Amino acid sequence: MRITFLGAAEEVTGSCFLVETGSGRFIVDCGMFQGGREAYRKNLSALSFGFPPKELDFVILTHAHLDHTGLLPRLVAMGFRGPVYVTPATGDLIEVILLDSAHIQEKEAEWENRHKRDRHVRRGWERAPLYTINQARESLRARRAIAYDKEFIPGPGVRGVFRDAGHILGSAILELWLEEGGHSRKMVFSGDIGQPARPVLRDPTAIRDADYLVIESTYGNRIHRNLDDTENELVEAIWETFRRGGNVIMPAFAVGRTQEVLYLLTALVRAGRLPPLTIYVDSPMANTATELTLRHRDLLDDETLELIEWQRRHPDRPRIRFVQEVEESIGLNNIRSGAVILAASGMCEAGRIKHHLRHNLARHECAIIITGFQAAGTLGRRLVNGARSVRIFGEEIPVRASIHTIGGLSAHADSEALMDWLGHFGCPPRRTFVVHGEAATAHGFAEAIRNRLGWDGVDVPQYEQTMELA
Repeated sequence: MRITFLGAAEEVTGSCFLVETGSGRFIVDCGMFQGGREAYRKNLSALSFGFPPKELDFVILTHAHLDHTGLLPRLVAMGFRGPVYVTPATGDLIEVILLDSAHIQEKEAEWENRHKRDRHVRRGWERAPLYTINQARESLRARRAIAYDKEFIPGPGVRGVFRDAGHILGSAILELWLEEGGHSRKMVFSGDIGQPARPVLRDPTAIRDADYLVIESTYGNRIHRNLDDTENELVEAIWETFRRGGNVIMPAFAVGRTQEVLYLLTALVRAGRLPPLTIYVDSPMANTATELTLRHRDLLDDETLELIEWQRRHPDRPRIRFVQEVEESIGLNNIRSGAVILAASGMCEAGRIKHHLRHNLARHECAIIITGFQAAGTLGRRLVNGARSVRIFGEEIPVRASIHTIGGLSAHADSEALMDWLGHFGCPPRRTFVVHGEAATAHGFAEAIRNRLGWDGVDVPQYEQTMELA
């Protein structure tokens, strides 16, 4: 039995883990690399298993975010024909996310090729999209939806159960029991674990035991601000921006973060801490994801359900407008003050947020409120790091708007929450693999596990490293 780390190894994106046993092989997650110019080349070379993808038996996805699912259409285009196991909500969300991703892939390839031709770059250089809309649609046919806490058998010698991870709608911790040579070994993949006591979703499920554990470490080196401090900072940033006569631009992941931000802004308006805002949700994918969230009410916590009913009785507190058409999105650029605009992508790498940044970054009266993790190499990371100017659509844009990072909104557990989750294990796993964190963060969190919990066998795997399991 062995595991190979094909992504999220000393970095945050590209989650993909190949598991091979005596009875077959499969992957957990099939994520896209994001951030920087190398991401496209890494995505092109990803999924190089050393055997044809058609020889994979099945795929299991922990949740719908692009860095965990974004290369699934490419895998299918390369020959994979097996089932893809998901929770019902994840199955709904990946239809939205993968089709949107494919649209972006096609448009960016088209734009780059046209740009190269306009600059008379030598012929023969053509950028192909990672996958097409048709290939994304084809990949969706493989979905097999499994409810939380229900055992499923994806292949010979493998049993699995999804547990609620509290990260985004449908996110799961994956428990697997693998039979080999007459012995059973339990392997747990944390996926992305949510921060407990946060609005919208239930808290992550505690896991009691595992022989082998693959644990995320996105925020393994920091502690989030508490919700009260987060609310105070958000209120102050919005009021100050409105006093200056500007707009508030909020990059937000279409799935999960947008819905949490809408909850928080609505709660603050209800409490009288913010005026009756006008909020524009400028992301067709976020619009659909919000509809899907309301469809899966059984996954929401009681406070969120109560606030939803209150907002329906007070539709102008706040006024939430879901922007669908491109013309309406362009029209938002004519609003000079008083607007709160939520748009994807959350790391500012693609989509409508880039247009809103282009029109508002240079205005000192505006504010950019960063609501989530920004991977190294992304436009969002450059803004967080204090860039004086950034290039958007080939144009150099000065950064005069105020930049606010609201860390307490993260959908990822911080270091203390991760430690608390690990603390439910009755005894240490034989091996623990720390993934989905930038190198320094992952190694620091691994050291913390060794020192604070007294666990042995804690490793930080490298990209494409294979670990033999007893």
